[in-house]
Amino acid sequence: MNVKRLSKVCAVALVAFAAAGCSSWDSMSSRQKSTVTGAGLGGVAGAVITNGGVLGTVGGAAVGGVIGDQVGKRR
Repeated sequence: MNVKRLSKVCAVALVAFAAAGCSSWDSMSSRQKSTVTGAGLGGVAGAVITNGGVLGTVGGAAVGGVIGDQVGKRR
């Protein structure tokens, strides 16, 4: 398994692990749910765009979280 593929697998596993940690999903507001979802999707998108780059994954998660927060504010 090469480094790029391992990086992608680790990024996806990290996002899945973080999402599983949201066991209190029912008590979250709509805005918080949108933020978590946006961060997860942004992290995956950043990993795919940068071929598993750590900076791209973290940056994508940050941008996705901000976008999700703004979308959740309008609900």
